Amino acid sequence: MRRFRRLLISSLLFLLSATLVIACASGGGENAANTTIKVGSKDFTEAFIIGEMYALSLEKAGFQVERKLNLGGTPVAQAALQSGEIDLYPEYTGTGLLTILKEPAMADPQQVFDKVASGYKEKYDLVWLDPAPMNNTQALAMTEARAAELGIKTISDLAAKANQLIMVGPPEFEVREDGLPGIKAKYGNFELKEYKAVDPGLRYKALTDGEADVTVAFGTDGEIAAFNLVVLQDDKQLFPPYQVAPVVRQETLDANPGLADALNAIAPKLDDATMQKLNYEVSGKQREPAEVAKEFMTQAGLL
Repeated sequence: MRRFRRLLISSLLFLLSATLVIACASGGGENAANTTIKVGSKDFTEAFIIGEMYALSLEKAGFQVERKLNLGGTPVAQAALQSGEIDLYPEYTGTGLLTILKEPAMADPQQVFDKVASGYKEKYDLVWLDPAPMNNTQALAMTEARAAELGIKTISDLAAKANQLIMVGPPEFEVREDGLPGIKAKYGNFELKEYKAVDPGLRYKALTDGEADVTVAFGTDGEIAAFNLVVLQDDKQLFPPYQVAPVVRQETLDANPGLADALNAIAPKLDDATMQKLNYEVSGKQREPAEVAKEFMTQAGLL
C-alpha cells in the first residue's frame, strides 16, 4: 500500500510539473496573467483614441491593462513614464526631439526617429517602438475666407500681419520649442494681437465662430477637411515630422514578452487619412474614443 501511495504521489508531482512547464512555455502567458500594464495618454482626442488602441491590443494579447488616459500635456506624461506611474503612452517623434531632448529640428522622418530612439534610451532607459506612417505635424490653419481677405498663404505672410491677429491653441503651444517661441525664433518679429489658450477640443469652434483668426492645427485633425480650412505653408520648415509610436519603459518590455509585438501590429494601420477620419468621429460627431478605437481595431482585424 505504501509503495502504491508513493507511486501515486510521484505521478501527481510529475503531472503538476509538466503543467507548469507548458504554462511557462506558452509565450508571455504567465506575465500577461499576473502583470498589469498601465497605459497612459495625453489630453487630446487623438491621444485618447490611440491610447485606447494600445490598451485593446494588449488585452487581446492576454495582458491585464489599467488605463490612465488624459494625463495632461507632454511634461506630465513624460514625468509619469519616468516615475513608473505609467508603463507606456503614445508620443510623437517631433515632440520627443524638440520638447524632451531639446534637439534642433530635422526634416527627415527616419533621422528624427533614430535621434529620439537613441536619446530616450541613453537618457531615460525608455524605448520607442515602431512609428506609424501618419504625420501629425503641427501647423497653423485659417478659414479660406479670412486667409484670402488678408492674403495669407505662408507662415511668413502670417508673421508680417501677426499684430492684427488672434491665434487660438492649446496652453503648451505658448512655451513649446515648436510653438510660439519657435515661430518667433524662426520667422523673426512675431507678436500676436492675442493668443487664446483653450482646451485642444475647442480650437476649431473658436476659429469657425470668428473668435480667432488662426488656430494651431495638427496634420491628422479631421476638422481640416471637414471645415475646408487652409493650412499655411511652413516656408522656413519650423515643424519637424510627428510620427506617433508607443514609448515604453525598458523594464516593462523585459518583464512582458509579447508586449512589443502586440503594440507594433497597430502602427502600419495608421496613416494620415485614417487618423483624420477617426479623430473626426470623436471631435466632430461626438462619439466616445473607446468606441471609435474598438470599431477601428475590429475592422482592421486587430481584435
